[in-house]
Amino acid sequence: MKADVLSIEGKSTKKIDLPTQFSEEVRVDLISRAVLVVQSNNRQPYGAKPTAGMRASAEVSRRRRDYRGSYGIGISRVPRKVMSRSGTRMNWVGAFAPGTVKGRKAHPPKAVRIWSLKINKKERRKAIRSAISATMLKEYVQKRNHSVPAHYPLIIENKVELLQKTKDVLSLFEKIGLQHELSRASVKTIRAGVGKSRGRKYKKRVGPLVVVSQPCALFNAARNIPGVDIVEVKNLNAELLAPGCHPGRLTVWTESSIEKMGKENLFMGK
Repeated sequence: MKADVLSIEGKSTKKIDLPTQFSEEVRVDLISRAVLVVQSNNRQPYGAKPTAGMRASAEVSRRRRDYRGSYGIGISRVPRKVMSRSGTRMNWVGAFAPGTVKGRKAHPPKAVRIWSLKINKKERRKAIRSAISATMLKEYVQKRNHSVPAHYPLIIENKVELLQKTKDVLSLFEKIGLQHELSRASVKTIRAGVGKSRGRKYKKRVGPLVVVSQPCALFNAARNIPGVDIVEVKNLNAELLAPGCHPGRLTVWTESSIEKMGKENLFMGK
């Protein structure tokens, strides 16, 4: 399988052979599993305090002749907290039970719960290869509603890794036909629900993924562009390549990242 290499001016300069990772069959089921594993391992455990709602003494006897008892008064057996008394007559309020004010939750979230999932090495690697293959197929990229340029897939010469200014990166994206994709990815909407008050006010769209061969100036130059992610080729995972379990993210590869993938046989180990 061959593909064109574009210059930073957006013009085709040569053709290169793609390594075998790009010829993998697209397995949506494996990709979904691998994405869910990544998401589960990034999930922050949370839960209520184990004794929340159970720190009040709510012992009221139901026996006939016990002091502090509710026998014969004609009330339900809800646990109650005694607030005051007059002789043997108690003034109480419901406590402890889930249906009472400030009572415990019936089944609260527990911080000891283990969210982490696992996946076999071979399945994870195959899922990544499958997701890599889907990034080169125009029909999968269009299904994700990306604005795909006519000359797709996109492989750029190595000079792109030396760009140091955001305006230069934006200029490059325009030259290779991604101006509509950037404007699409820049749209954000206000989230519905209580998540607005929990640091998740806006819902943002996923834009292009740029894959480089090594840490470079491009990481800082492109980090403020909405929707754009930069990743080193050896750090690729299923979630970056197929956000939301949907394969076919619009991806810009550098020539050296593809060479490194083939030379080091990334994601092909036994």
